Amino acid sequence: MKLIQILKVAVIPVLTVFSFVSTSNTALADYLNSQGSGGNYRYELWSTDDNSGYYLKIWSSEASQNSDAHSTTRAFASSREALIYFDCNYAERSLPECPR
Repeated sequence: MKLIQILKVAVIPVLTVFSFVSTSNTALADYLNSQGSGGNYRYELWSTDDNSGYYLKIWSSEASQNSDAHSTTRAFASSREALIYFDCNYAERSLPECPR
């Protein structure tokens, strides 16, 4: 009987700690920073949970709010870089930063 009590006292706290650790890792999520539109497209600018990168989700301006993104871009080092990419490639803006 003492062995069962010892196991309860030892195992339950260990399992509790592991569940908190695994929950904190799964709670990490990306964050929506901004949204906008240009040309025939609209975007959402997202950052990773540790702010180490940014990416865009892009839809046709006619697409439903609940539809899947038309495309999701590669990661960018900054939000500025991501928004310049959108302006040059989707909004058809003529910026000095746009490749010719």
